[in-house]
Amino acid sequence: MLTFDDCVALCELTEDEIAAIAEHEHLPMIVAAELGNYLIHAPDGALRVKRIILDDMAAANRHGDRRHALTLKLVLRQFVERHPECKARRPVPRRVVSESVRQFLAASQPSSYD
Repeated sequence: MLTFDDCVALCELTEDEIAAIAEHEHLPMIVAAELGNYLIHAPDGALRVKRIILDDMAAANRHGDRRHALTLKLVLRQFVERHPECKARRPVPRRVVSESVRQFLAASQPSSYD
């Protein structure tokens, strides 16, 4: 059986990055790890994760949670350092992330046994 730590190691994201995905999509951490793995291996996947972290930062700022916004800024900085393709490129539009998440969740639904 895989543990959460195994899933983190397999998805090429840090626990903080997974937490940002979980926060953004309102998912349990283990599901966010699976979604993160799906996103990071997709075309422009790193830019999708970058968009999620930026959205979380904006939400924290809107709610006046400066400490959380600064924590997410550090998470973003570390993410971009490990994914240099994000440095000079803008994140993907929100609609692209939303569509990716919808596709992932649809594919993750158990099939019905009729």
